Amino acid sequence: MKISLRNIVWALVVCLCLCTTFLSAQTANLNQGSAACSTNTEACEQSKMTQPSASQSKAEATDHQYNVAACRNGWGSCDRSKLTAAEVIALAVADHAQNLSQCKSGLGKCDHSRLTPSEENEITGAVRQRNLYDCREGWTSCDPALLTAAEVKAVAIARSQRNLSDCRDGINVCDSSKLTQSELNVVAAARSERNFSSCTNDWSECDRSILTPQQARVVVSREHERNLAYCRDGIETCNYSQLTPVETGALAVAEQKRNYIACQQGYGFCDRTRLTPAQVKSLPAENKSLAQ
Repeated sequence: MKISLRNIVWALVVCLCLCTTFLSAQTANLNQGSAACSTNTEACEQSKMTQPSASQSKAEATDHQYNVAACRNGWGSCDRSKLTAAEVIALAVADHAQNLSQCKSGLGKCDHSRLTPSEENEITGAVRQRNLYDCREGWTSCDPALLTAAEVKAVAIARSQRNLSDCRDGINVCDSSKLTQSELNVVAAARSERNFSSCTNDWSECDRSILTPQQARVVVSREHERNLAYCRDGIETCNYSQLTPVETGALAVAEQKRNYIACQQGYGFCDRTRLTPAQVKSLPAENKSLAQ
């Protein structure tokens, strides 16, 4: 037992010595660094490099990225002096591309002074094509002065076709005075067909006065079919007076059947006074007493 205690004591002594030596070495290193910095030596600079630099903090890195984004988006908070050389070049390339895109599309501010001669020629062509499209569509942004003689003819044809389409579709901007006789015939046929469709569907735009005899017969037939469906489904707009005797009888049979099923199943409106004696007899026991 004495041997074990002796070994433990020696082990503790050795550990204590090692710890003391380590702490002394650390203190010496710190003192050396302090001494080096007090004398402005190169060793001081090297000792600083081993410590984290405050300028590389996460917050400053985030601020820098925000400034890059501000410059890319043209925000007032952009500070170009804080950009790196690579970021300045990338920004210049992006700005030039954006300006070129805006000049091509006609959207946003276009600075022609920043375009190269080849880009300026490309933009001129894009502007002419955009103007030609606007003129073909009849938009107010059209500038007839930019059109060539061939383009003026193409725009006139497009305007005539657009007017014909408006007249055929019944749009208010139609100018029938500019239609040829054959176009007037086409428009009249389209109007008749459009009115016929409105009448067969019971739409408010229907004008019965311009229906042909054949169209009028079809419209009457469709109205009768629609009314019969309303009556069959029990819709309030049903006009029973317009039904034929056969249709009236068929509806009565259908209603008698529906009433019997409702009474038999105990579900839905049941008028037991309209049941035949045979139907009352066939009712389930729980419903039979109610039918008497």
